[in-house]
Amino acid sequence: METVVNEEMILNDLAQTFHRCFGLNIIDAAPIRRGWLNLKWKVTTPAGAYVLKQYNKQRYRIYNSEELLFAFDQQVRLHDQGLACPKLLSHDDRILLRSDQGELFMAMEFCQGSIIPAGKANALQMYDLGLATGKMHRMLNDGSIGMKKSPYFIPPTREERIAHWKSESEAAQAAGKAHLLAELDTQLSATEHFDMDRLDYLQSGWAHRDLWVDNLLFDPLGLTAILDFDRLRYDYPQLDAARAVISCALDDQLDVSLASAFMEGYKEERSTAEGYLTNALQLLWYMESTWWINANMDQHSVPPARFAKEMKWLAHNRKLIRDLLGNM
Repeated sequence: METVVNEEMILNDLAQTFHRCFGLNIIDAAPIRRGWLNLKWKVTTPAGAYVLKQYNKQRYRIYNSEELLFAFDQQVRLHDQGLACPKLLSHDDRILLRSDQGELFMAMEFCQGSIIPAGKANALQMYDLGLATGKMHRMLNDGSIGMKKSPYFIPPTREERIAHWKSESEAAQAAGKAHLLAELDTQLSATEHFDMDRLDYLQSGWAHRDLWVDNLLFDPLGLTAILDFDRLRYDYPQLDAARAVISCALDDQLDVSLASAFMEGYKEERSTAEGYLTNALQLLWYMESTWWINANMDQHSVPPARFAKEMKWLAHNRKLIRDLLGNM
């Protein structure tokens, strides 16, 4: 009950600042129960529907404020150039606003569409997602915001990763979690056989870096919006392609026709080298596996459990990925 009261107090606080900044009265508000710690509401006004997103004080500490504001600026630019993403509202040239009670929040137009369950996209949705992802990458990397010396993710050495998996196995054993040892051993084996030369074929650039089903809206015929650009960084755009495909096209097995539809759309906007998606999936596993596969993975909530499922599938199906996707 206390959490509900606090949320109502925060919403009322935000609503007053929203009205003062934009002259809009909130007729109705419904919470959006997605994301970690940050609060969101769909609010209805006489001028239409908007989303208010509050930045939790605890979570905000992990953000770099300059990088966050930069991401907002890029979202504005992408929206203005026609990318399907929410329009951000600004007041006195500021997107990140502070309420009377000191809450940081932003307001954006509400986008129609639905969040689909992981692995349940259709071919039209995947093609459109590929098209939008390629368009986003083309716009972000058109030279107008420059480049950086190195990407955000610096792949660790094989030796560092092997040491990590051995450490996790020891932690699982010490905690009496023998049922996790086989999976940790699979991750170790996949690391020992990982082709490190694949990393040499990666091209750095600006990327969304959080392109999974919870940040995508669809209707039955395609994509309606890409959401949440908070993690936008200079990294590897290929990671976006891999994350989108594994999130939307992996059910019990990876649907190759859906992966192909994504790449067909993507190539409408950007040229790719042979094996673009195959290499991207390998990189995604090498980056994310240590985030989700660990000695505490038996305690995962729903989203981390899904990510762990994806990492397990990638580690268990290295050869199958090459056989299925070929030079895609």
